[in-house]
Amino acid sequence: MTSSPSPWILPSMQRRTTLLGGLAYLALPTLALAKPSASSATGAADRWPRHTPVPGGIARLSLGAAPQRPVVRAGEVPVLVLGDAIEWTALVGIALAASPGSAQITVQQPSAALRTLSYDIEPKQYPEQQLKVAPRTVDLAPEDLARHERERAHQRKIMATFSEPWPQNLQMQAPTPGRRSSSFGLRRVFNGQPRAPHSGMDIAAATGTPVLAPLPGRVIDVGDYFFNGETVWLDHGGGLLSMVCHLSRVDVQVGEKLTTGQRLGAVGATGRATGPHLHWGVMLNRAMVDPALFLS
Repeated sequence: MTSSPSPWILPSMQRRTTLLGGLAYLALPTLALAKPSASSATGAADRWPRHTPVPGGIARLSLGAAPQRPVVRAGEVPVLVLGDAIEWTALVGIALAASPGSAQITVQQPSAALRTLSYDIEPKQYPEQQLKVAPRTVDLAPEDLARHERERAHQRKIMATFSEPWPQNLQMQAPTPGRRSSSFGLRRVFNGQPRAPHSGMDIAAATGTPVLAPLPGRVIDVGDYFFNGETVWLDHGGGLLSMVCHLSRVDVQVGEKLTTGQRLGAVGATGRATGPHLHWGVMLNRAMVDPALFLS
């Protein structure tokens, strides 16, 4: 380096010291359009999903510098914020049902006015599959529909989990080995009737194949559900959750803390499944997002 370098080209440790010393004099502007986050000074951003602002994707939005972690919300839902005082980043899960166009988050910092950041959701066309099946597999019997409604109300409470500590490394490992038999976002039409897009990744594997925790997490729900069969939900912190479904057995209990790669069950075909496979879902700020974005 030559003399009198810009702080943006200082070695990382010197740059970090320089910027932290100047935070007291840094004004945070109100931005009309949020910019995708760049790599942080610590390099932690390399372990986060890339900026993919599409339905079912993730928006990585730079919040700038601040001495404390900002509180960010998408509507009333809290959003995961990672980084450090040099640069905070909001990682916003985008629902599959979101329409392309402008979207917003709110950012609150101590002793500062609430500000709004806008970002653009880009269009994405997922594949569509037309299927002819027996009518009884499409239209639920009244008792099955009532059970599904009860289970859905329970799982809404699970999906609202938002806890600390926040995760740092978001690079997940696939919970079981195998071929991807159905990808996230696939739109299925049964007997001419559109159904909800596929909200996870299906991995083909034999019954009994071990299922492992994709990241460190706490078991927050175990149950046998009408559609999902034997299911385990994990809380990874900061509104990042994962679920594995159709298990043949469950080896964990609610409240257990798991490390990456720790066994939690085995592949099966419970619930509404035509054969043994694992359905793996990932949720961020209550939006199901593409698990493939988290694979290292």
